[in-house]
Amino acid sequence: MARLAPYLVARTRRGVVGSSRYASKLRQAIHDAAQDPSRKTVLISGEPGLEKDNLAGLIHFGSADRDKLFLRFNASKMRADGAELFGRPGSQEPALLDTLPDATLLIDCIDLAPAALRSRLIGLISSPHPNFHGRIIFTAESSMPELKGLANQIRVPPLRVRRSDLGEWLRYSVRQQSGMFGWDQPPSIPDTVVKRLQSHDFPNNIRELEALVERALLQARKQAVAKQHSPSQGPVALPAALPEEVFWVNSRERTLRFDIWAWKPQLRDLMRSQRLWQVLLFAVVSWLFIAVNLALWIGPQTRADNSVMKLFWGWWWPLILLTFPLVGRLWCAFCPFMVWGSIAQSSKQALASLSEQLGWGKQWLRLRPWPQQDNDRWGGPFLAASFALILIWEEVWNLPDTAWLSSCLLLLITAGAVVCSLLFEKRFWCRYLCPIGGMNGLFAKLSILELRAQSGTCAGSCSSYACFKGGPKEGEGMATAGCPLGTHPAHLRDNRNCVLCMSCAQACPHRSVQLRLRPPAADLQRDLESPAGERGLILVLAGGITLHHWDRLLGWLPLAPDSLQAGPLLARLTFATLALSLPTVLGLWLDRRWLYSGLPLLWGLLLARHLPIGMAEAGTLLPQGWPSWSADTNVINFCQSLVVATAWAGSAVLLSRLITRSWFPWILASSALLMVALGGRWLLQG
Repeated sequence: MARLAPYLVARTRRGVVGSSRYASKLRQAIHDAAQDPSRKTVLISGEPGLEKDNLAGLIHFGSADRDKLFLRFNASKMRADGAELFGRPGSQEPALLDTLPDATLLIDCIDLAPAALRSRLIGLISSPHPNFHGRIIFTAESSMPELKGLANQIRVPPLRVRRSDLGEWLRYSVRQQSGMFGWDQPPSIPDTVVKRLQSHDFPNNIRELEALVERALLQARKQAVAKQHSPSQGPVALPAALPEEVFWVNSRERTLRFDIWAWKPQLRDLMRSQRLWQVLLFAVVSWLFIAVNLALWIGPQTRADNSVMKLFWGWWWPLILLTFPLVGRLWCAFCPFMVWGSIAQSSKQALASLSEQLGWGKQWLRLRPWPQQDNDRWGGPFLAASFALILIWEEVWNLPDTAWLSSCLLLLITAGAVVCSLLFEKRFWCRYLCPIGGMNGLFAKLSILELRAQSGTCAGSCSSYACFKGGPKEGEGMATAGCPLGTHPAHLRDNRNCVLCMSCAQACPHRSVQLRLRPPAADLQRDLESPAGERGLILVLAGGITLHHWDRLLGWLPLAPDSLQAGPLLARLTFATLALSLPTVLGLWLDRRWLYSGLPLLWGLLLARHLPIGMAEAGTLLPQGWPSWSADTNVINFCQSLVVATAWAGSAVLLSRLITRSWFPWILASSALLMVALGGRWLLQG
């Protein structure tokens, strides 16, 4: 038995975890192999880290041979002559095979064994050893043609194929390991963690997943210990739910990146300046927003006579669209809606502190944490529907030429930001509900700029997560409230949830955060995530173009009104809704990758739709008698055509990345997008 001890396997580590069809099929294959009355040889193949040896154990311990010995040999580490099994020539000691007449042998990594040994081991199937009548199970990383017909082959699917099982795997692994780190009851894992990790490929499969869970439990325990200031406070209060920030995966390092701050460190110091941001947001933007709304209510009500209306419709809309490919969602960092939301939130926190000092308690004034669920699932459709209502309101009630209604739109969005800021921590409105923020996040994926943290530095050096959660000053890191959108810069897969507010860069004491240049639309890859509702938002934005030019599409119908701004309200609302829904009707059946391939084209058509007001009226901002400038109609038409053509070229490039790399299908797909571009350009002529 002393010779057998290094090879004996007493039990399995686990069963087959998961309820997907892949897990069910694997479970059935193992059951069939275990119940095989002929005890035929089995080959279990699959990628590294899939615990193929454990599956072999399930076959043995689930069979009628469960009371017999089960031994594991690693073929890649055996001697070339197989002396471990077949014995040494001339030795008086019997070969192990002679002492194991009815045992089950697991030959691990048979594909990595020397050729001569591999042939000899496989030969045990067709030419059995005279004193061995047991069963043989092989494992390999790939199928082996030489075992075809000699063994039942079970192919183990990798984790990236059965992503729907990931939540069950994570929770099972937490249940197995949490007791070792001091939990009496296994902590829960938020669904947001599962959803984020489902986008990771797990190249080392279960082995990598278990290491990830072990590291998460260890870091969560370290956080809990750090919060307990002295041992006299009793046992460490471990969290009932593991926080999202303790789950780390080694994301693929994107190529073609240029770190701007490494090139110009002075720019990093300037952009991290908290005083600069405080002055811009609370001394400039907040008061400018008040002045704009006063001018919209008190001043002239038509755009031709109101310079603030020209500033809003002639400058803001074209400029924000122009900046998307350059700086992404930077506008949200200066957004006046959330400036006033932050002021309301700070006021409530100050009131809570005062209430506590007066002995009234502050629990009733505490800000709520965000709901622990997939908020995009309901927030995304709400956001798209809100934008649709705004577009109808804009066209039917003629907001671009009615000053007080334009102010009502601004104040309504601000009210949403203020209410959410009074209810929830940070900027819940900006991340999930703001219609303007949703559009900004969508087009930010086209940007050549990104703010990201180095996951290796964060995982190895940081345990405070101040960039995400906020905290006191640490090293060169400043005291902050953390990311206002509740995301970790190392976990970002695209620019949708980054407003470039620099909070993470201010808080980080390890210089992990980088501001980088990258290729345009680098976020749009084949493995892109598509949040719930974003598909609808793309179609709603396209509907804004068809709505604005509704008369060219629906004006020929017999019941069509003469204008969306005059006539019976029911008819106007009906035709506005029909015009807005045309892209949805035509594009709802399209695969999401087609919609994202057309994102540059949608951006170009929206910019071309707003160029006429911008180029014709933006230069007339100053009062009458002052210098003014207005572009010629032909110049505007040329610029519109140039923008649409450039946007189509960008979409054509994305087609080769997201849809197909073959020439002929790419030409067909590009031609289809060209037809859309030409149709959009024709529509914009109206």
